Amino acid sequence: MAAPSPYSLIATDLDGSLLRGDDTLSERSLAALARAARAGARHLVVTGRPAPRVRPLLDDLGCTGLAVCGQGAQVYDAGADRLLWSVTLDRELAETALGKIEAEVGQVYAAVDQDGVDGLTLIEPGYLMPHPTLPALRVARRDDLWCAPISKVLLRHHALSDDELATTARSVVGSLATVTMSGPGTVELQPCGVTKATGLALAAERLGLSPGQAIAFGDMPNDIPMFEWAAHGVAMANAHPELKALADEITTSNEDDGIAVVLERLFD
Repeated sequence: MAAPSPYSLIATDLDGSLLRGDDTLSERSLAALARAARAGARHLVVTGRPAPRVRPLLDDLGCTGLAVCGQGAQVYDAGADRLLWSVTLDRELAETALGKIEAEVGQVYAAVDQDGVDGLTLIEPGYLMPHPTLPALRVARRDDLWCAPISKVLLRHHALSDDELATTARSVVGSLATVTMSGPGTVELQPCGVTKATGLALAAERLGLSPGQAIAFGDMPNDIPMFEWAAHGVAMANAHPELKALADEITTSNEDDGIAVVLERLFD
C-alpha cells in the first residue's frame, strides 16, 4: 500500500504550467488532479489572470471553491462568483510609476485589469495582448485606462526584453508598486507588497491548511514568492532560470503534462 502524500494543498500556476500553449487542460492533468482530490488534497489555482478571465478554466476544472487571481490581489470564490478579498492598485501611483519607467526606457505600452468579478481588460493603442485568446477592450488613449479601479498594470516595450524591462522598472518604481514578470511579454505592476504568496496564504488559511502541507507548481519569476511560501516548489522544464534556481524539483514541460507527472507519483 502506497504511503499517503505529505501534501494536502496543491497550488498551480496556469499559463506555462497547468495549461498547454493553446490554453487547454489535458485529460492527463485533469485525471491527476482528480486522483489527488480523491486522496483528500485541495487544489488551488494561483494565477496572474484576473478572476473574470479564470472563470471558464475553473469550470473546466470543476472548481467551485477558491482560486487566487490577479497575482495574489484577489481571492475568488468560484461557487459564489464573488471576491472574498481584493486589493486595488492606486491609479495615481500607477501613473507615477509609468512615468518613472518611461523616463528611463522611453515609451512603453500599457494595459490594465480592472477590479471586480466583471472587470474588463483595457489596452491602450500599441499594446499587443500576449494571450490573443483573452478578451480585451482597446481604448483611445492612456487616460481611459484609469476610468475604474484596477488590480494591476501590464507593460510591454518595443525593444527591451521582459527581463530588461522588469529590472529597470524595479529600480525606479520603488514602493509605488510591486513589479512582476509572469510570462512572455508580461511585465506587471501590482499593489505594493502583494504577491502570489499573499493571496495563497489567505486562501490556505480559509481552508485550514499551512505552508508545510503545500506543494506549488510554476514557470515564471512571479511564482518565486509562492515557492518560498510552500514546503515544496516544482518548476516546469520550460520555466524561467530564476525560478528553476529556487525550485526543489524540476518536472517536464507544460506541454508534456509536468504537473501530472509529479502528482501521479505522489498520489499513486
